[in-house]
Amino acid sequence: MSEKSKIIVIEGLDGSGKATQTKLLAEKLQAQGRSVRQLSFPDYESRGSALVQMYLSGEFGSRPEDVNAYAASAFYAVDRAASFLKDWQRDYREGALLLSDRYCTSNIIYQMAKVSDDERDAFIRWQADFEYDKLGLPRPALVIYLDVEPDVSQKLMEQRYGGDNSKKDLHESNLGFLLSCRRSALYAAERCGWHIINCCRDGAIRPIEEIARDIEEVMQGII
Repeated sequence: MSEKSKIIVIEGLDGSGKATQTKLLAEKLQAQGRSVRQLSFPDYESRGSALVQMYLSGEFGSRPEDVNAYAASAFYAVDRAASFLKDWQRDYREGALLLSDRYCTSNIIYQMAKVSDDERDAFIRWQADFEYDKLGLPRPALVIYLDVEPDVSQKLMEQRYGGDNSKKDLHESNLGFLLSCRRSALYAAERCGWHIINCCRDGAIRPIEEIARDIEEVMQGII
């Protein structure tokens, strides 16, 4: 692995603007002459995401809790491992900067929401051991969590889907679950050293450019 190899992860609940911010950051760094590769998970273009798609479409049950935290985590981990082995392992080993819209850290946000409070720390340790140590996925150099109030993210998703709730997946359609996911994310940020960026002001999303500047400030000294 090159000493320049780094994975920067942008996390957040659905509707938090992760894809937009990842794209803006990649474009800015590429304009500065950096070798940058964008990643996004789950990788729905890959056959490795088949179990994830079955889970999110409700084939294993109509509630997120119908698949326990560890089994569902394995679905997502396999998708990432397949993507690494087949698609971006060489870029990482050759020193590219990888910007990832979600990563292994998403399991801590979404699946840790299913475990009891006193199991959280054990789950965080299990996730790191499983994905980084056992599966061999690279550890991120930086995780940025875009914190959006769930009612704001719900409004943004309504706009995305044109008010058609049938387009929402198993997670997006369950506000109670998303509230639990936000609590998991804020807990993980404190325990794991993630950087939190508050993306809301007065009950609405802040301007994209403001959030982008906050992300750039966090990244000073990392790249």
